[in-house]
Amino acid sequence: MYDKEKDLIGAFLRGEVDRRGLLKGLGAAGLTAGTAGTLFNMMSTQALAADFDWKAHSGKSLKLLLNKHPYADAMIANLQAFKDLTGIEVTYDVFPEDVYFDKVTAALSSGSSEYDAFMTGAYMTWTYGPAGWITDLNEWINDPSKTNPQYGWDDFLPGVKASCAWNGQPGGALGSEDAKQWCLPWGYEQNNLSYNQEMFEKVGASVPKNLDELVATAAKLTKDVGGGVYGIGVRGSRSWATIHPGFLSGYANFGQKDLNVSEDGKLSAAMNTAESKAFHAKWVQMIQESGPKDWSTYTWYQVGTDLGAGASAMIYDADILGYFMNGGDNKMAGKLAYAPFAANPEATAPTPNIWIWSLAMSNFAKDKDATWYFLQWASGLEHAIFGATKMDFVNPVRASVWKDEIFRERLNKSYPGYVEMHDVSAPGAKIHFTPQPLFFDLTTEWAATLQKMVAKEVPVDEGLDRLAESINRQLAEAGLG
Repeated sequence: MYDKEKDLIGAFLRGEVDRRGLLKGLGAAGLTAGTAGTLFNMMSTQALAADFDWKAHSGKSLKLLLNKHPYADAMIANLQAFKDLTGIEVTYDVFPEDVYFDKVTAALSSGSSEYDAFMTGAYMTWTYGPAGWITDLNEWINDPSKTNPQYGWDDFLPGVKASCAWNGQPGGALGSEDAKQWCLPWGYEQNNLSYNQEMFEKVGASVPKNLDELVATAAKLTKDVGGGVYGIGVRGSRSWATIHPGFLSGYANFGQKDLNVSEDGKLSAAMNTAESKAFHAKWVQMIQESGPKDWSTYTWYQVGTDLGAGASAMIYDADILGYFMNGGDNKMAGKLAYAPFAANPEATAPTPNIWIWSLAMSNFAKDKDATWYFLQWASGLEHAIFGATKMDFVNPVRASVWKDEIFRERLNKSYPGYVEMHDVSAPGAKIHFTPQPLFFDLTTEWAATLQKMVAKEVPVDEGLDRLAESINRQLAEAGLG
């Protein structure tokens, strides 16, 4: 029964038939979607297990610590496939993001062995790694006896993969040859423009192509759309997270940095150059003229909610934030579009700073080899395809998934411009911050200074000079400057 269909799926898994041909063939055979899916999952599991002993740790158990997120939802929905493949039992705890990272820090800092693996951001590993709380995964990635030969480590987007690796030296380049792979990239976010097509058409606005146009377009939208709609949403709370999305993406596009690294490895503030001051001045003007009235309280949540509710005309923030606002029960669902954005008119392409939802192994994991089996499955191609085509795992980190026609068509159908935005931006997408142990303190102070500039409590030039002085003092006190 189903022998021909099995042959067709087998040809697909061997790369002899593309996904379009597979689906067309299964449809012609009269299989229902449910039957085809069951058959495909069975064949995929068999193919995945063909060249690797996935049952080596059968009977063991793992526990995960997860953030409440669509990426975690996709993994949970597919978790039975891992259990069937390996015989490893998996349990998990899920916490909302406002408490999640406190849970992670508490578990790791106490040396708890309750959790074997957990979700993290790459920035957090700059603390966890040097503290000895997480494991360098190179040991497993480079061991052919422990890693599926089909894993495809070279399939990860280069800038994303490198951003999860650091040698632990303050100022050391991410992804250097001596870097430790503190985590595996899982799903990521670029920062570009998401905008309301109806509002743009109503006032005759074009999608801005550089920072000057962004400032002018945001002002026009604020003036002309009406109904209290403001032109642009960006984050403003007193947090490092205000600096990392649109702000740093545009800032880096002008070739500006957070810190200088001297030849002897000493760090110093780099944000009070003339070019940096010019960028800050335009950013501050944009918020003053066209941002929300209570901008200084805005996190990613308020930025996204306003776009989805029709309170703002566009955002310069995480692309997946714009993605989720275009669906569900959001008032503006179906009215949003997306565009890559290079702030510098002389730049050839965008340079989005990125956030990476990643997977890391606790250094206190009870069984690291079994934990690695889970990590390589969860970051593997088969699960990535499942999440991208059946769930909202919208920004996968594998190049082959972005080449998948079914995935691209799914996005093109309901998210105009999203695929192009990703493709144009991906080559320049990476973490543009300098890795160092004071990262969260210094960037939070940067956000606080930005708040004072927008509130006109300090001129831009003076504010950046004061910020640089304070940062240099802190770096020196920490032995880094």
